[in-house]
Amino acid sequence: MGVVTYDYENTSPVAPARLFKAFTVEAPKVWPTAAPNAVKSLEVEANPSSGSIVKINFVEGLPFQYMKHQIGGHDESNFSYSYDLIEGGPLGDKLEKISYENKFEAAAGGGSICKSSMKFYTVGDNVITEDEIKALIKGSEGVYKPVEAYLLAN
Repeated sequence: MGVVTYDYENTSPVAPARLFKAFTVEAPKVWPTAAPNAVKSLEVEANPSSGSIVKINFVEGLPFQYMKHQIGGHDESNFSYSYDLIEGGPLGDKLEKISYENKFEAAAGGGSICKSSMKFYTVGDNVITEDEIKALIKGSEGVYKPVEAYLLAN
């Protein structure tokens, strides 16, 4: 197994506290409403807290039917959270899991900067390329951008 780390930053006009809530504790309510063309539903095992499993069900026609995340933790005072993608989605037979650490920070002039650190754990001798990682990030924007627009409108 190999591990590839990739860091990524994205800016948003939405305040860090609002983004944090929309991507953590309010995700089961916000995501299907904000991104109905991508997310059908979210199923949370107990409260969305450390160790819980979240199953994200996608609408028909997308490349993946579902993904399962295992929550690592939330730190509301720092607007940070972590989770592992453990099943479904882009894992296929090439990746064992993807670990994410995300933090929303205040940006100069308002809004926020989302800082993400991703670790891709490959199966066996498989390799993941930077182009494949960028494609996965682009795919995740199918939820991120609509959630951002929803927060701005509401």
